[in-house]
Amino acid sequence: MADWRADKRARTRAAIQEAALDLFARHGYDQVTVERVAAAAGVSHTTFFRYFPTKEDVVLSDDYDPLIARHVCARTETDPVERVRLGIAEAFTHLDTAALAVARERTLLMLSAPSLRARLWENQAATQRLLERVLHGADSDRIPLATRAVAAACTAVLTTTVTTWAEDGPTEALPSMVDEALAALRPPTP
Repeated sequence: MADWRADKRARTRAAIQEAALDLFARHGYDQVTVERVAAAAGVSHTTFFRYFPTKEDVVLSDDYDPLIARHVCARTETDPVERVRLGIAEAFTHLDTAALAVARERTLLMLSAPSLRARLWENQAATQRLLERVLHGADSDRIPLATRAVAAACTAVLTTTVTTWAEDGPTEALPSMVDEALAALRPPTP
């Protein structure tokens, strides 16, 4: 029974996000209300807020950070950049062309709407903190500066690459672009 409920919640969440992205693409982010999104998704505005605390969250929320964390955490490489690079590469195997197309649409929307750009920094900071914990271990409160620097560099590379890809690249190229960009953080071989 619990699996059925989780599936229903996931379907409802996806329907709300899909309706929102469609409306935002057709009418502009600032012109669409939560009530309009809820109506298009076939739910009440109260249900909308059960799934997304704010209108911005319907664009900004995704499951990518936990997916990346799981795969980076499973890696055993001693080089932290390599752990992140290979973990992200594994995470990308779970994303199909449709998921990448939605990621592109969401990224372009984030870049175009000032209210979303303001929240983008919060998302980047959360991703960086997550990578810090995964790379150092969740048991410690004090993250060494070197670990913070690696997490910050990887987050910056990931953000820059996703932005470049959303603006210029073909949908299927994101995994290889991220891999190439993260590889650039490795020290040159002598």
